Amino acid sequence: MTQALDDLFDAARKAQASAYAPYSRFRVGAAIRAGSGRIHAGCNVENAAYPVGTCAEAGAIAAMLLAGDRTIAEILVFGDEPELCTPCGACRQRLREFGAGTLTVHVAGPKGPRARFTLAELLPHAFGPDNLS
Repeated sequence: MTQALDDLFDAARKAQASAYAPYSRFRVGAAIRAGSGRIHAGCNVENAAYPVGTCAEAGAIAAMLLAGDRTIAEILVFGDEPELCTPCGACRQRLREFGAGTLTVHVAGPKGPRARFTLAELLPHAFGPDNLS
């Protein structure tokens, strides 16, 4: 791993440790590298009323915006399960709002990065801000 990817991995792993998932026990952490180079992390937060929970990617995007950054250069999503923990459909759309189709999405587990995709691979023919200009 490169140092830049190590930094994303460490931030996502630490965020995952803070996840609040008492119902599903499916804890996820995410770390974004913004266009500025700064890293912003988030974790999933469940709620007894399931539909109102928050994904880790959404938390990381909120942290990024709060810090004043507006573009995503890359993201790493960290989960514990044997299957790849890729962003859900809603989070793919959230990522598209702040990143282009070339945005790199790393998927990791406890032993390190497991796969890499572009956002265009995960969300082909995406609807985004440019569709509304």
